[in-house]
Amino acid sequence: MGRTLKRVARVEDLDEELMDRIGRGYMEKDELGARLAAAMRKRKGEPGAVTHRQLNEALEVGSVELRKRDDVPPVLLEYVETLEATPDWVDWERIERGQRAYLRLGQNAADVLLQLSLIGGYRFGGPADLLVQTGGLAGNTALRRLAETQHWAMSLSIPDGLNPHGESWRLTGHVRAMHAVVNHAIEPRWDIEQWGLPINQTDLASTLGLFDAVVLLGSRAMGVPITKQDSADIMHVWRYVGWLLGVDEDMLVERERERHRINYHILQAQADLTPAGPELTQALVKAHCERFRSGPLPRVQAWFAYERLMSMLTVFLGRESMKEFGLPIRPPWAHFYIAGLNALRYRTPFGRARLEAWGRKVYARQQRETFGKAKADIGRPMSN
Repeated sequence: MGRTLKRVARVEDLDEELMDRIGRGYMEKDELGARLAAAMRKRKGEPGAVTHRQLNEALEVGSVELRKRDDVPPVLLEYVETLEATPDWVDWERIERGQRAYLRLGQNAADVLLQLSLIGGYRFGGPADLLVQTGGLAGNTALRRLAETQHWAMSLSIPDGLNPHGESWRLTGHVRAMHAVVNHAIEPRWDIEQWGLPINQTDLASTLGLFDAVVLLGSRAMGVPITKQDSADIMHVWRYVGWLLGVDEDMLVERERERHRINYHILQAQADLTPAGPELTQALVKAHCERFRSGPLPRVQAWFAYERLMSMLTVFLGRESMKEFGLPIRPPWAHFYIAGLNALRYRTPFGRARLEAWGRKVYARQQRETFGKAKADIGRPMSN
């Protein structure tokens, strides 16, 4: 991973100032989110308490409506007003282009989100251990949490969804609140000296990099042609999403290469593999294959999904990481057939004309396979 990032980011030597910033970031949190989390952790009825239902309604109706009410907790109003204060640098035409470009990645984005953004991230201690401790991606919740993560990421392609009070905007507001509540709940029993804060600015920046530049890099590895314009527009979308999530401004970038540069330096600061990594990986692989248990040929579909995943992971993660995760090594056959399909999709007039419809179909299929008729309750914080 490091060699690839160093090459694409054209890093010659470590930037010690950036490494220092990354180190300090482990001890920094989203301060606004922390204030909201403290209110959401209060018992219902306590002065200043905020419930999940109140947060959901506030993100829908907006601050103008909230100011008309006498019973709105001040921190909830502050939270919504902050999210509504869209930065001047946001270009809505670029946001729209970037959403459409991300949608055109289709199944490629879904594959990279699972294999590099999620499983690849379990290679390093800290965030993986936090997920095990919170139970977010282990046991019976693994399938739902996997789908919720992919659902949120793919929802960012919804037209107008990132406009204030749009669906994607609200989901992102919930995700930020969930991060803050988890941080508030886990911090008293977390080994801060070893890992930094449970959810900190460096880990938030790292997560952002896994969803923007890493998705672009992984999609290219599967034969997807991505123009400079598409790359710039997608990065602009994620810069705004990062801002909504409370990532510090100096960790928000416009250029893909700059994100790769930050990712490379964060990689140098990461802890090594812990037992949490294989545990999460095994749970996620199992959950992924269980998606197909209700299909017409469930055993065959589950077997194919497993073998396809192992083949792709062997290429993306390498043999050493596969062994460390306790996963079998497979030949790279999946990449060959996917590259062939992508050549038809992206390099022929027939395929290009159907890319956005294909992306929407992939998004709808993921929801159907995992949630059925149930609602994807993204970012629901811990109970009050």
